[in-house]
Amino acid sequence: MTQITQTKNDQKWVLPILAALIGGFMSILDSSIVNVAISKMMQVFNTTASQIEWVVTVYMLALGVVIPFSSWAGDKFGYKKLYIFALSMFTFGSFLCAISWSVNSLIISRVIQALGGGLLMPTMMTMVKKIVPAGSFGTAMGIVGVALLIAPALGPTIGGYLVEYVDWKWIFTINIPIGIIGIILSVFLLPKFERLKVEKLDLGGAVTAVIMLFSLLLALSKGSDWGWTSGTTILLLLISVAAFGMFLFLELRLKNPLLDIRVFKNRNFTAANITTFITTVGLFSGIFFVPLFLQNIKGLGALDTGLIMLPGALVSGLLMPVIGKLYDKTGPKPLAIFGIISLAYTTYMLHGIDVTTSNSKIIYWMVLRGISMAFAAVSAQAASLDSVTNSEVGAATAISNIISRVSGSLGIAALTSILTSRITHYAAQISTGLMSAGKTVTSQAARIQDVAFVKGLEDVFLAASVLTLLGLIPALFLKKASKAPEEKVLDTDSISLDM
Repeated sequence: MTQITQTKNDQKWVLPILAALIGGFMSILDSSIVNVAISKMMQVFNTTASQIEWVVTVYMLALGVVIPFSSWAGDKFGYKKLYIFALSMFTFGSFLCAISWSVNSLIISRVIQALGGGLLMPTMMTMVKKIVPAGSFGTAMGIVGVALLIAPALGPTIGGYLVEYVDWKWIFTINIPIGIIGIILSVFLLPKFERLKVEKLDLGGAVTAVIMLFSLLLALSKGSDWGWTSGTTILLLLISVAAFGMFLFLELRLKNPLLDIRVFKNRNFTAANITTFITTVGLFSGIFFVPLFLQNIKGLGALDTGLIMLPGALVSGLLMPVIGKLYDKTGPKPLAIFGIISLAYTTYMLHGIDVTTSNSKIIYWMVLRGISMAFAAVSAQAASLDSVTNSEVGAATAISNIISRVSGSLGIAALTSILTSRITHYAAQISTGLMSAGKTVTSQAARIQDVAFVKGLEDVFLAASVLTLLGLIPALFLKKASKAPEEKVLDTDSISLDM
């Protein structure tokens, strides 16, 4: 069998990576594209806001709880088979969403879609690590980052256009031909991956992981609606903590656990994931709250909001391959430090946002943030996987994806809580000032809320910039990974129909 030992100049990994990217891109795109169609779906299905919100919530929950199974399933059945299965399930789920006849059928279809989507990301990242030669890993992560950073920005833009000018069902229908193309390309372009001898599924770890993630993600998603001190929220958080403790107890006692958390003994992996966890707060502060400002205060529609957010994401995506090449030369530390400092600064710049801020200025700020995000994201994500072995990479990618998902939900929840608190504070402050001046508060209630929202948002960006800077601490411990020469060999005969 012909073997090609991959070197830095060997680019035979590019086509397989591009094939694998399709699934990851679609999974992330569907996390944001649906939001703009919520009001339309409420009208079509004649349902309430509280019920239609589950279309988004169940996707997020199912996406999260299935991630821990990716490592075991990939090692047992092969990562090529798992990826094609996951992409097929995601595509089939999209078809079911497109033909949904009621809100309940749509919710069930979203679960099926998310179960496939949740497996796509960690499986894709594992294949990237296994396929790409050590000296080109940063470059590959840069290519991956193009899709993964642009997808969240394209979601509202594409979704807004389809809902406004075509039909809301097309936000799901569009996935079907792309998914089929992705499946065909994966069959022909992805190499066959060696299956590992794995034990039967760790049921204890599986049950505790599902309970832990489901409880935590549901609490973080609904806590602001239910109240952070409500009995339901507190109960879910307590269940999550208890399940996490039991999960650790079980996994550390098993030789072949569902997720081998011993990978945290790798200091580079640990430092990179702590960096990601902290800096995600800064990332999401702009991605989540700037669109809120544009829609709630400036009165823009979903399509116009998406178009304002798009240039920053495009700049970030275009820079990714360049930063990936820099990573291969310099390692993660200098890139991460620059990215975190600039991300904190550009987040602080948003502290000056108000009703008089022009759209062009917001675009300028988001472009600067896009540059910062590219440096921070590539360096941390690449470092988390670059130093682990191929036998560890399945668990490492699953853990990294869980951390990213939890940190994103936690960041949004924490900043939303700050925003709510500050809105209440400023609304009371403004109302008191008006009453002391002898003016009527009731007639200006809407204006008071808008001003309080903007001032609260300024505090959110200030808090996010400070929190982002804390990411410098773990980033200082990042090192350039030592390369294991025996790990990067790609079998040319494996790029075939054989799975």
